[in-house]
Amino acid sequence: MANFALRLPSTNFRSFSISASSNGAAPGNHIGKSQNGGPVILELPLDKIRRPLLRTRANDPNKVQELMDSIKQIGLQVPIDVLEVDGVYYGCHRYEAHQRLGLPTIRCKVRRGTKETLRHHLR
Repeated sequence: MANFALRLPSTNFRSFSISASSNGAAPGNHIGKSQNGGPVILELPLDKIRRPLLRTRANDPNKVQELMDSIKQIGLQVPIDVLEVDGVYYGCHRYEAHQRLGLPTIRCKVRRGTKETLRHHLR
């Protein structure tokens, strides 16, 4: 697996560690990057992820509760899909479930996109 240096913008980041894996496995003590430039698996602090359209569209509360129950019982089995646009991460139902459970971090499959990609993704 290839190693890379992760550079983050210096905007009020508190100290935290990031692990990555290109194969979807649980992160270890290394930082990896997909060989083909595809998504990367990262363990991100929840306070670095936002909910898109938070003011205009709510998540299904029953789905969020079911996810919370599942995460409490068996943990997160598959990384959540997160879209990174201009250094900001966006997540949805499983992100909200983790947030409501008070968990500090979440394993994410991060895809890079543009504001147009985000708009299109939310239709």
